[in-house]
Amino acid sequence: MPITFKHVSHVYGPGTPFHYEALKEVDLSIAMGKITAIIGETGSGKSTLVQHLNGLLLPSDGEVEILDHTIKAGEKPKGLKNLRGQVGLVFQFPEYQLFEETVLKDVAFGPKNFGVSEEEALKRAQQALQMVGFDESLYERSPLELSGGQKRRVAIAGILAMHPQVVVLDEPTAGLDPLGTTQMMQLFKKLNTEHHQTIMMVSHDMEQVFQYCDEVIVMDHGKPRLQMKVQDFFQDGSICRSVGILPPFLIQMKELLIAKGFQFQEPILTMEELAKQIQRQVRHG
Repeated sequence: MPITFKHVSHVYGPGTPFHYEALKEVDLSIAMGKITAIIGETGSGKSTLVQHLNGLLLPSDGEVEILDHTIKAGEKPKGLKNLRGQVGLVFQFPEYQLFEETVLKDVAFGPKNFGVSEEEALKRAQQALQMVGFDESLYERSPLELSGGQKRRVAIAGILAMHPQVVVLDEPTAGLDPLGTTQMMQLFKKLNTEHHQTIMMVSHDMEQVFQYCDEVIVMDHGKPRLQMKVQDFFQDGSICRSVGILPPFLIQMKELLIAKGFQFQEPILTMEELAKQIQRQVRHG
């Protein structure tokens, strides 16, 4: 069953001078079992959209259907705690969700809050921290003393320890170095392919979207402007540029080669594939 937004609007500060309509009658159907990227300019409604997935924000109008839950505007949502155990959200600023005395206790808090024994919660916490590549020597450190990248790893581990069906990530690799970014994206891909978890990711990084995601949703002024398969979205640079987004480097390189007379009849997804195509065409004149 897909995740569905039906005519969803969200207003911040209704009835005040700060009234702002962040989502405007959004209609979306998002496939389960995929890695879906939510992209768009700052202020386009990306973060507001994903915060409706576990009831952190409630619709001002319309309704959201996710898993076996329906959240309707004007109605008190039922089973929110259960929903938040099934749909884990990692905030754009991870320090917002770190509060325990130690890293290990912080990551174990979620499972314990959902009824797991302390022993099992600590076991899950250790496993999740290992998954995100967090240094074991820092388990007893206060999470507030960590670097930005370390905080992000802990925040992600705290969500993974709950074993959610849906993982929602708002700029998940911000603050990580290039190696850490690659490791984290490979982890999300593994969670999707091997553990069948649905991944939704807000990102400004088109290289990540191109390499790791299955589908892309472009938000624009509070509404989805495009929803496409990633391969179709990046087939050439024209669609990216039409929504004000710079294409990934591979697509830019492919465009430059086409302008020089090269021809590419099949989708090219990696630099290795592009190099082989160039070599083949050069060899045959």
